[in-house]
Amino acid sequence: MMMTKEDVLREAHEKGVKFIRLQFTDIFGILKNVAITIEQLEKALDGELMFDGSSIEGFARIEESDMYLRPDPNTFVVFPWRPKEGGVARLICDVYNPDGTSFLGCPRSALKRVLKEASEMGYTLNVGPELEFFLFHTDAEGRPTTITHDKAGYFDLTPVDLGENARRDMVLTLEQMGFEIEASHHEVAPGQHEIDFKYSDALDIADKIATFRFVVRTIAQHHGLHATFMPKPIFGINGSGMHSNQSLFKDGKNAFYDPEGPMELSKIAYQYIAGLMKHAHSFAAITNPTVNSYKRLVPGYEAPCYIAWSGRNRSPLIRIPAKRGSSTRIELRSPDPSCNPYLALAVQLKAGLDGVKNKLVPPEAVDLNIYAMTVEEREKLGIASLPGTLKEALDALSEAPVIREALGDHIYQRFVEAKTDEWDSFSLTVTQWELDRYLHMY
Repeated sequence: MMMTKEDVLREAHEKGVKFIRLQFTDIFGILKNVAITIEQLEKALDGELMFDGSSIEGFARIEESDMYLRPDPNTFVVFPWRPKEGGVARLICDVYNPDGTSFLGCPRSALKRVLKEASEMGYTLNVGPELEFFLFHTDAEGRPTTITHDKAGYFDLTPVDLGENARRDMVLTLEQMGFEIEASHHEVAPGQHEIDFKYSDALDIADKIATFRFVVRTIAQHHGLHATFMPKPIFGINGSGMHSNQSLFKDGKNAFYDPEGPMELSKIAYQYIAGLMKHAHSFAAITNPTVNSYKRLVPGYEAPCYIAWSGRNRSPLIRIPAKRGSSTRIELRSPDPSCNPYLALAVQLKAGLDGVKNKLVPPEAVDLNIYAMTVEEREKLGIASLPGTLKEALDALSEAPVIREALGDHIYQRFVEAKTDEWDSFSLTVTQWELDRYLHMY
């Protein structure tokens, strides 16, 4: 149901809301807030509230700092963990310039631009994400550690730790906030969990991913735990991914399904797969945006590192889950939950649409275990690798006009500048590994 300005005002007053957080993300996907009182809500809904964009990294320079927030009424929700008296609600906003034009540095607007492109081709994008995260203990000062007392494994029913209670509370809270939770279970690694929610249109899902991360961390704190979406917090065990299940719909029907096609997939599905594969190397910097991301994308821990697709096996980049009909979908397995959800979905859709526009044809499916192949065997099959470092990923992004177009020049330039600084800082840092390896040897 679409919410109007009047609906939001009425519901806010009926539910005793006193404070509203106007939320948006910076280009790195970090959630930002401007807090207002109920008295300012109508003014906010009219898009009249201003904030200083120069204070947000990657947004604007001092001389162009005035920004306006335009809340999306459909994103209004009351925080269930706050007291009923003087309650707190939130609205997710788009960022605008003073002249009423959309701000080019707003990630939500970047996704909307690519969704408009899909709409002009007759398509809507549905996405179902699978977010993994770790729950760790905090120390006496409340700082996060990487310690878990958890001894559970994949799908275990009785983990011996605090995580089970915390995860149950997360699910209940998310449901109160309008999420339809489909699955919640322990993952492979100690302290690792996954909560999956029902697919929806791409903009709604990007909003939900941003909300999900915020809620999970908040509820973890209430349990004395720290939730992290860092892709690979501990060496030697599985990292956290954000598998992205996606399908194009046209005239209310799944455009990826064709009962007469090979594997019951349509030509559009194959073209979309080909687009994802063509650009996977180039959009990795967006879907896997940290130095740490590339420590997850290595063989042996169930994360993909090779650009291939399969209807059966889980070692390639793209898997086709078994369901058909309206549930036909493509699962891209490389993204991780540290990404900016708006930009990550924008570049995936842009890549897929490029495949559809240019009628690209994917290579043959690879139904063998790619991890077990030699370099020569992979080369013979034409299986390329994803970038091995953030630096490689940034270099690939710089040579990808299609993906740069999805981001827009402003976001592309600010993102690359910041991430290059991040890489340089990492490269100059002397790590514990180096000390352990070299200090006594030389």
